[in-house]
Amino acid sequence: MIRLAGPHQKPEKRRLMHSLFVPVTLVVLMFLVHLLSWLEDWDLVFLGVKPLSWEGLPGILLSPFIHGSWQHLGNNISSLFVLGVALFYFYREIAYRVFPLIYLLAGLWLWFGGRDVWHIGASGLVYGLASFLFVSGIIRRHIPLMALALIVVFWYGSLVWGMFPLAPRLPHSWEGHLWGFVAGLSAAVVYRKEGPQKPPSPFLEEQEEEEEEAEAFWKLPADDKTTKDKNENEL
Repeated sequence: MIRLAGPHQKPEKRRLMHSLFVPVTLVVLMFLVHLLSWLEDWDLVFLGVKPLSWEGLPGILLSPFIHGSWQHLGNNISSLFVLGVALFYFYREIAYRVFPLIYLLAGLWLWFGGRDVWHIGASGLVYGLASFLFVSGIIRRHIPLMALALIVVFWYGSLVWGMFPLAPRLPHSWEGHLWGFVAGLSAAVVYRKEGPQKPPSPFLEEQEEEEEEAEAFWKLPADDKTTKDKNENEL
């Protein structure tokens, strides 16, 4: 049986393919960097973030590509892919501004406010994307975006425990998680009036039209009003 594709399917397919570009590119680069470091036995920790030190400053851009193990990499790139695709699909109008903002703020604030150790991995970026998708969906009160926010909470709600120092000498960077979350929250607030918005209610539109008509009548010149009243009396 032959099925004909409707005209709406091509734009939707292009939108989906477009939303895959940045997440897939990042995931592939992260995988290749870790593969090379594993094959060549390179220690790339020095490319991470070391707070308040000049040597750790490049890590603001480079640390998301450095991971300590295959498990560490796998956990980060799987979440990064899913959340990244969601960002570029549902918020395509502002995604190319939101993503760099979260990326830079998460690394910069970690450089200012982290422990004096090397921080590596893309988990701060993951927390930032999850935070943005959740907070932005709630702020906008648009049903599809709110549904996306609930899905994020369902799948990634447990991430919240990784933002606090619940035990001494934690093996992960809870500061990176925390600042990533704050970066996503900040981006959601900054861009709350841009991108997809809740559509206006039809009832409110009708009410506004009636108010505009009434206001237009009262703004008529005095002569027009007199003529209109006269015509109505004659009828």
